[in-house]
Amino acid sequence: MAGLVWQSSDWLFVASNADFLLLGTIVTVLLTITSLSLGFLAGFPMGAIEVYGPDSLRSVIGTVGVVLRGTPIVVLVVLLYFGLPIPQLGTVPALDIQVTPFLAATLALGLRSGAYQSQVFRGAIQSISEGQMEGARSIGMSKLQAIRHVIFPQAIRRSIPGFQNEFTIVLKDTSVAFAIGLAELLTRAENLYLQPGRGTAVMEVILTITAIYFVLTVATNRTLDRLHDRYAIPGGNE
Repeated sequence: MAGLVWQSSDWLFVASNADFLLLGTIVTVLLTITSLSLGFLAGFPMGAIEVYGPDSLRSVIGTVGVVLRGTPIVVLVVLLYFGLPIPQLGTVPALDIQVTPFLAATLALGLRSGAYQSQVFRGAIQSISEGQMEGARSIGMSKLQAIRHVIFPQAIRRSIPGFQNEFTIVLKDTSVAFAIGLAELLTRAENLYLQPGRGTAVMEVILTITAIYFVLTVATNRTLDRLHDRYAIPGGNE
């Protein structure tokens, strides 16, 4: 009976700190969005270069991609935070964000995501018939214009399933930012159960943030499923 009462008090402790965990959730979502955005801005050009670029540039992009994909994300986060002279741009007091750790985490997660997204986009681009590029060039478009107006819209639509996996990976990988003290969801969870006398609430706190990660993942994947169904290219691979 005493055990049940104590367990109940631990859940009440978690509930009483819901706003604290909510702020961590917001930081996690922001970090995911900024990292995926950076990954997209780097990933599509990298993927396009691997398909249409000159051999020398393709080799460089391929090597960079292999290095980024082969380096553990926590190593990238720590290297960028302690190894680069990233300026202290300020803080966001309401969310307890120091911009330097947030920027370092965004760069690490974003560049690594770009390396993976480049392969998603490369596959999507290669699935488009070469005749479409030839047709665009035959009516006077440059290669860049053809990529922008013909290839890019189709590749984006075809890459949505692969992007779903990348979103899930980046969302979970935001937790490694605890290594540089960023106040995201896992860091805040740890701060809760490390409070004096709250060591018994470890399981309750971990289960709570697991549920939060799960809800974020499922909600986003459902949204992307609907986008894919709505914007799927009629005729499949033609």
